[in-house]
Amino acid sequence: MAALLELEGDMTVLGTGADGTDAVRLAAELRPDVCLMDIQMPGMDGIEATRAVRAACPGTRVLIVTTFARPGYLRSALDAGAAGFVAKDAPAEQLADAVRRVHAGLRVLDPSLAEQSLFEGANPLSERERQVLRLAADGRTAGRIAEEVFLSPGTVRNVLSSAIGKTGAANRAQAVRSAQDKGWI
Repeated sequence: MAALLELEGDMTVLGTGADGTDAVRLAAELRPDVCLMDIQMPGMDGIEATRAVRAACPGTRVLIVTTFARPGYLRSALDAGAAGFVAKDAPAEQLADAVRRVHAGLRVLDPSLAEQSLFEGANPLSERERQVLRLAADGRTAGRIAEEVFLSPGTVRNVLSSAIGKTGAANRAQAVRSAQDKGWI
């Protein structure tokens, strides 16, 4: 992606990072006009990194460029301060145009994802439900989750039950899958 953008006569790539922590460090050091960010990265994810870049560098605008084009991610990214959200598979000229538009102070949203986001509504899960579902995603028991989040196993089961109901799932594995598919966790 950096190589494609370097071909544009009016753009200069200042740096590239391997993960969210790198992105925040580089943005604070280099102060770019626009920072391109992915959603799922090792360590700090793109939503957290966007929040951190915006806090450290208020003049830097963040454009999310990801293969994980899900409505929940769109909302989370915008809430974190992103100025745009486009899919990685967009043609190079469309990506360059998105960077220019974000640089000019405009918002850029993938139209089909924006439509999906409008019709699916906001993420119904509370922060605690999202946290417990993320931990349940790798098969952890309610007891183990309880130890990690300092709750009783009964409370964790109640949180899981609530998340299952809100996602319309039959069990916690389906709830995790549904929440992941929608970008809610």
